[in-house]
Amino acid sequence: MVDLAEKQMDNPTFRSDTVLSDVHLHCPSKRHLMVRLNAVGQPVFLSYFKLLWSTEDLASGKHVREITTGREHQCRSGDELCDKDRSNIKNEGELNSEGVEALLDDDGDLEVVRRPRSASDLQAEDLLRDIVCPVILMKGKEDAFEDEEQERTCSDVVKIEHTMATPLEDVGKQVWRAAFLLADYILFKRDTFRSCSVLELGGGTGITSIIMATVAKRIYCTDVGEDLLAMCEQNVALNKHLMESGGGEIKVKELDWLKDDFCTDPEAPYGWSEEEIADLFDHCSVIMAADVFYDDDLTDALFRTLYRITHNLRNSCTVYLALEKRLNFTLRHMDVTCEAYSHFRNTLNDLENLQDGKMKYTVEPMKLDFCQFLVYERIEQL
Repeated sequence: MVDLAEKQMDNPTFRSDTVLSDVHLHCPSKRHLMVRLNAVGQPVFLSYFKLLWSTEDLASGKHVREITTGREHQCRSGDELCDKDRSNIKNEGELNSEGVEALLDDDGDLEVVRRPRSASDLQAEDLLRDIVCPVILMKGKEDAFEDEEQERTCSDVVKIEHTMATPLEDVGKQVWRAAFLLADYILFKRDTFRSCSVLELGGGTGITSIIMATVAKRIYCTDVGEDLLAMCEQNVALNKHLMESGGGEIKVKELDWLKDDFCTDPEAPYGWSEEEIADLFDHCSVIMAADVFYDDDLTDALFRTLYRITHNLRNSCTVYLALEKRLNFTLRHMDVTCEAYSHFRNTLNDLENLQDGKMKYTVEPMKLDFCQFLVYERIEQL
């Protein structure tokens, strides 16, 4: 069964309903081995995501200004590089103005002028970190990767088990950019979240909750599906080395947005106890969700769940929502649209304009000019 799965990964076949996160396509991975098959037969991979700021810095209370200064230096260097690129482009323009003959070689063939490398590409090299890519291990063959033993035990590495391509209903098993973006914000504003009690909706692989646990006191990481929650719990166990410095605790729990109440069945592996529900309502001051707005019905269900939970909180609460605006061509409009994002914005406006005499919501967009602590592509659509 494993051999068959490995063969399939060598020649993957994507059906029309297959959803693939492109986080891992930023650059080719070094190895193509999987950790295991999950309960539904999907290949599961283990990836290492490097922090640009180690947990020792977090634990020592190192000021954000120190890393920001380095970032500003990179930006200034980037400005210089941009000027250089513009100069190169100008020179190329002068060359092109001389006519096509200037681009022909001795045999009369057209020589294609390569565009100058962008400043962002050169800045990425200056980070002195590996670009994010899967590092895949096969269970029982750890001795084959002795050169990676040091990286496996490094305190600035987040280890995440995940899948690569899934049907739409299993996208929570993949890693998405908005989770990195929210994790970046948590690390940048860590004093804001220090010792907080946090609820994550649609936690998926758990990467954002794991980062939050480096500063917060208790995190309820929720999603639906026993197989997904088991993967999330495994990721929490893999990253205890990160959470030890901040003393954070993660509780992996089931929370179905299509149901009106918490799962309190004592036989359910990820159910809630009455004490945990009371603790959530009494102490939660932060709710977060990343890349969960891709289906209109689920978006509506999430906002209903959000209203129900915040209505029962003892204290005021801040909700952080991160998402990637995905553009798609639709036959209905015969144009490139982003219907899921539009529906999200409309629903968010409805929540902000809600007048029921009980709750009041204010919405504020966040600027994305904060530092980047994880290596990924922070694209304009985030």
